[in-house]
Amino acid sequence: MKKTIDEINEKIRNGSARVVTAEEMPDIVAALGEEGALREVDVVTTGTFGAMCSSGAFFNFGHADPPIRMEKSWLNDVEAYAGIAAVDAYLGATQISETQGTKYGGAHVLEDLVSGKSVELRASSKGTDCYPRKTITTEITLEDMNEAVMCNPRNAFQRYAAATNTSDATLRTYMGTLLPLHGNISYSGAGILSPIMNDPKLEKIGSGVPIFLCGAEGTIIGQGTQSSPASRFANLMTTGNLKEMSQDFLRAATFSGYGVSLYVGLGVPIPVTDIETVRNTAIRDEDITTSIVDYGVPARSRPTVKEVTYAELKSGKVEIDGEEIRTSSLSSFRKAREIASELAKWVESGRMELALPTRRTDLTKQAGPMRESRRAPSVREIMQRNITCISETEEIKTAAKKLMKGETNHLPVINKEGRLVGIVTTYDISKAVVKMGIENTVSSIMSRKVITTSPGEAVDIAAMKLEKHNISALPVIDGEGKLIGLLSAIDLGKLFGKRWL
Repeated sequence: MKKTIDEINEKIRNGSARVVTAEEMPDIVAALGEEGALREVDVVTTGTFGAMCSSGAFFNFGHADPPIRMEKSWLNDVEAYAGIAAVDAYLGATQISETQGTKYGGAHVLEDLVSGKSVELRASSKGTDCYPRKTITTEITLEDMNEAVMCNPRNAFQRYAAATNTSDATLRTYMGTLLPLHGNISYSGAGILSPIMNDPKLEKIGSGVPIFLCGAEGTIIGQGTQSSPASRFANLMTTGNLKEMSQDFLRAATFSGYGVSLYVGLGVPIPVTDIETVRNTAIRDEDITTSIVDYGVPARSRPTVKEVTYAELKSGKVEIDGEEIRTSSLSSFRKAREIASELAKWVESGRMELALPTRRTDLTKQAGPMRESRRAPSVREIMQRNITCISETEEIKTAAKKLMKGETNHLPVINKEGRLVGIVTTYDISKAVVKMGIENTVSSIMSRKVITTSPGEAVDIAAMKLEKHNISALPVIDGEGKLIGLLSAIDLGKLFGKRWL
């Protein structure tokens, strides 16, 4: 048995279509069987509500009098790209305010506009014969604009890797705050309600398909940027009328230590035309897997710690190496449910009919890395190899003498196997002199928590460590923890002086 899209749309028009959410479908299939579910159900609705950084909107502001060709433009001090026409601009959700920083950004402007607030439009130009005006500042609302079109390059990932952190430092990321030493696991996605997980081959989800987008009727443009269906990380490029959207499904957010993002509510109706669609939409959280990756490794390809199901993630804890680690979701499953239910009402009432993709998705597509014509230098290329160090059992006065030579302000401390166990600075020596304690060995005054680097680490990562921890040197250790060099701020300064950056 099969059903055509025309048959389903006819049932939508006459009010007889059976529409259920993806959360309801597994139980229906269990009760009726696949053939029974195919006869009974016509449409399955999906939904997700999460941070989708790759979002934004095109605006047309209309011409001023005298007219201006905007070369630079700002909305509430958030710069919008104006290099597309005289009075058009694109505002990205993650762009930050020039006056408020990450407290306010493009996402906040979008939410303010959707909520009915006015924003300040400011623009500048050098002036031309046909566009003589050079500056303009005005208050503007969404309704004042000719067009306000949301156009999101990358939404609704098929699945997204969960994040943990094995390093000993707290990390602030687009996956939220990751506590040190496996302190937590952060994940995103609606699992059972996730649109593409209910159509993994993208046969019903693609170009031209109508969707729910932030409370408005939107459309899928096609594959999103960085879509990688070959590795089950597909995503969608979407569009919709910002003027019709609701603040209930569009919210700005600031991630501490990272930046601004936009929470986007998105749902896709899936026509149930055949048995394969029934099987796909009967998926449960127990069937959906993703990887937990280690954000403590600052690399493009982060190591996988464990493969897990969404059922495990949603349980609130995942076991890693015999330890239960708490999990938390960046996305809202409650809002995803609300979106899937609201979309079901749209279809049942005849407000939205369905369509199949106008062109097929390339399932072999896999996103690749950036081509770097100039390789980023590594620590091993600039680190000091002939370094002065000291044993943890030596006397403090020996350390003082080595530091007084003026060759370094940092004295790595090693044990008898040559492994780094601490570091001593001139400040540590001065504190020891003031305290005049009974202990007289280096081990009694050294700092045991040492920020280190490795020979293969990129120098810009090392530079970030120096800045973040307000230190001026990093011991370089190998895979066994043995000291092999030292990288100082002076070494980095010499490199940056050569204009690598």
